[in-house]
Amino acid sequence: MSLFQFLTETYRMGGSLFMGIVSIFGLLMLFYAVKSIIKIVVRKDYSGKGLVYILLFGSMAFIWGVLAQAIGMFEAFAAIQKAGDISPGLIAGGFRISMIAPLYGTFYFIISIPIWVVLREKIKREK
Repeated sequence: MSLFQFLTETYRMGGSLFMGIVSIFGLLMLFYAVKSIIKIVVRKDYSGKGLVYILLFGSMAFIWGVLAQAIGMFEAFAAIQKAGDISPGLIAGGFRISMIAPLYGTFYFIISIPIWVVLREKIKREK
């Protein structure tokens, strides 16, 4: 299995609704990061407007990932309660799947922090 196939399958298993929302927040974070880099490095505009959106959308990606996990776990526990006795392997597999959206959101959040810190420091030094 290639890396692309693995990532595509993992994305699909994470659930299209929440993975899509996390992706939108991640792409918005990247958009504002590129926009801020262009403003600061190319245009020499050190106002810092829009810089907060990098951290905002990175954080929202993480928060929506955690929300997706909470909703998925709630539904899974309801199904387990209804079914009665469930094997530990089945529970572990469900828990593994529930971790996909938070990990994906965490990826965007971790990227947003150093970008925000570096750009903020660049603005502070140039003012």
